[in-house]
Amino acid sequence: MEALETFIVESTVQEEGEAYRSIVSDIITELVLGGAIGRIKVVIRPEDSLYQMAIILRGSQPTVKVSDIGSVESGNIAKKEVRISITEEKYLPELLDLLWARYGRTKVYQPERNTLIINAEDTDTEIQFLTDMVVADPRRTLQSRLVEMAIRSTPEGFRVRYHSMDSHKFVFVASEDTLKPEWIQEAHQMVTELMEEK
Repeated sequence: MEALETFIVESTVQEEGEAYRSIVSDIITELVLGGAIGRIKVVIRPEDSLYQMAIILRGSQPTVKVSDIGSVESGNIAKKEVRISITEEKYLPELLDLLWARYGRTKVYQPERNTLIINAEDTDTEIQFLTDMVVADPRRTLQSRLVEMAIRSTPEGFRVRYHSMDSHKFVFVASEDTLKPEWIQEAHQMVTELMEEK
């Protein structure tokens, strides 16, 4: 796991704090989140059935467009074809799903491993659209991995949950009981304190 700038786990029961630190650390490693997380603070208050987590991310990755993973150009003009030549094969499954959803399977051909041909009425418009089409959004997958990490590290039975993420901040609160607004505010305050930390 890449070293975190800040890794704080606080509990009103000291032994639990160390145990949760180990659990969170293991989950960060399993989900390969060490490179994404810069600072993290977890607070556990068993007497309130409360679990809070605040995270500052190191930075966000940009979305991946078709133009980032290959080239889009005219194919056979008479057949109204658009050709996509793929250079980053790992995004091919996502790209195929998007193309099938837009054009249907019958209008998307794959004559070679890294070549896709689409039949389209207005090839010029489709070339422009496809060039700018987003294939992958790392921020969305990062958010789902952060939520998974938070849920996996939460005490058993804490099924009432709140989370939010914007740009480089992630907040998670869980409890067995109804969440109090002040608990959510405390978690957001934890993020602010982590941001101000030098």
